[in-house]
Amino acid sequence: MSAGRLAGRTAIVTGAGDGIGRGIARRFAAEGARVLVAELNAETGRRTTEELIDEFAIDARCVITDVTQKAQVQAMVASAVDAWGRVDILVNNAWASRGIGRVEDKTDDDLRHGLAMAYYGPFWAMQAAYPHMKRQGWGRVINICSLNGVNAHMGTLEYNAAKEALRTLTRTAAREWAPTGVVVNAICPGARSAAFNRRMAANPELASAADRGNPMGRIGDPEQDIAPVALFLAGEDCRYVTGNTLFADGGAHINGVAWAPDLDGADT
Repeated sequence: MSAGRLAGRTAIVTGAGDGIGRGIARRFAAEGARVLVAELNAETGRRTTEELIDEFAIDARCVITDVTQKAQVQAMVASAVDAWGRVDILVNNAWASRGIGRVEDKTDDDLRHGLAMAYYGPFWAMQAAYPHMKRQGWGRVINICSLNGVNAHMGTLEYNAAKEALRTLTRTAAREWAPTGVVVNAICPGARSAAFNRRMAANPELASAADRGNPMGRIGDPEQDIAPVALFLAGEDCRYVTGNTLFADGGAHINGVAWAPDLDGADT
């Protein structure tokens, strides 16, 4: 058995092919966890899986998963159980952006997309994983939420709404599952995720402003700044912490961070 704080544990990380998901998957692997990389992009998913095996000598597998599809989410959890006989840690992280735009320009399909990815996907995954965690008397659910919702950032209505709904799901599940040994928490990160980098590339004037607007003067690194928080929430030290939102954001949540992109003519 591998040494480390998560030795013997099985973790599912959605959207683990890049960004925050990849950073968390790497940190879990470094601590000895078996990792199921659940990723829609086959290329990045398999690349991350190979990294985990080669660099950390752990058992890792990739399952191509569209979290907007209930059957695929259920199959994702079943894959972990079939491979390793248990599910200990579930990280709901997957997201795919459709761009920014004003409230009045958003469509019903935009809202359906946001809720399917960032609310229903995690909801289905939690429902599928919970019976296994309950039977074990041990489980950790980590939902990646967002300052966008907390601060009501402009231009990302479907994302904001879905992530705040996910925080409500987090707290409700934490309350209901508390007696079972399953704890449920959320992280609101401030990190240079894949989605963040794409948005900054499309809006170069915002990149330096984002760093300046952070109290620590920089946007965080997924593996060095966000993954250690996920590690805490995934381990034994989190046994009495549930229903919380941890802001891993360099202090950006304290007074809120101005996010006022020019939305005139924004293409959603």
